[in-house]
Amino acid sequence: LSTPFPQELEEARRWEGARDVRPVDRNVRRWEGILLPNNPPYNTGAFRFELTFSPNHPLEPPCATICTPIYHPSVDPEGRVCQPLTTHQHWEPTTRAIQVLQDLLLQLDSPDPQRVLRPDVARELQERPEEFRRRAEEHTRLHAEPRPD
Repeated sequence: LSTPFPQELEEARRWEGARDVRPVDRNVRRWEGILLPNNPPYNTGAFRFELTFSPNHPLEPPCATICTPIYHPSVDPEGRVCQPLTTHQHWEPTTRAIQVLQDLLLQLDSPDPQRVLRPDVARELQERPEEFRRRAEEHTRLHAEPRPD
């Protein structure tokens, strides 16, 4: 089973939602890069991600992690993301890596209280949106990487 990694990597590199997308330690099954959210409270920073592909890719979904600490209801403290697209019941072998990254960015840009790994943060987002936003902005200021020019 050959993997169309070169084209997929090239596609991800050309996408304006991320920067520095590249294999980790020359391993084509592990990519890293930084995501650039468009919306507050995250758009003042950049967030490092890792995308790991199974040896059975594209038959099995890749796994995305956010390596930069982020105050978000769908990302747990270890950086695991609640991403339905990459669950076994939703995964399609025709889904491309760039779609996984686009979905990930969309999720950072519009926190969904239905996709929850941190119930306390989701509750705050629903019940005290101003408080959530203030905390997320502060967290982004403290932890996110500077955005590339």
